[in-house]
Amino acid sequence: MRKALAVLALVLPAIACAQDLDRTLMLVATPDLEGAYRHTALVVMPAGEDRHLGFILNRASPMKFASSTLYYGGPEMVGALFAMVRKDPGQPSLRLFGDVFVTGDSKLIERVLGELPGGTRVFAGFVGWESGELADEIAAGYWYVAEPDAAQVFSQEPGENVWADLVKRVGRRLQTRLY
Repeated sequence: MRKALAVLALVLPAIACAQDLDRTLMLVATPDLEGAYRHTALVVMPAGEDRHLGFILNRASPMKFASSTLYYGGPEMVGALFAMVRKDPGQPSLRLFGDVFVTGDSKLIERVLGELPGGTRVFAGFVGWESGELADEIAAGYWYVAEPDAAQVFSQEPGENVWADLVKRVGRRLQTRLY
């Protein structure tokens, strides 16, 4: 019986995680994660066939785009611009969660920056995961998974503060669920 419970304790979180990957989520790097994604927070969305793409929220670059800070969204297509917007900007765009949308259309990005400068975050590039990679990384313990939060997406806090706040918030919730 103890063996069965131990196996269930290991398998159930993986099953729950797999179901969660069908919608937009926030990933928070665990304190032990090293390398390029150390101390990062990302919004990640499904891209079909168990693939995912996301944007690093807390890597501001010294560069500007239309007087707005340009964020390093990730290593894929760093020459391409994307924007997260606090309200529906029109087409072409995709709803991520709540009233947060994303677009890669340069004319739409310029327009929303003029209309909603505080409600728009511009990214150069994105992070991509091939089929199953994200689930494997979560199972390996690289990421905390949380509900996306517009306040965190558009936070003006420096990058390390955003990450630290999210680790505290997500870590506290995980401790509550585990004990």
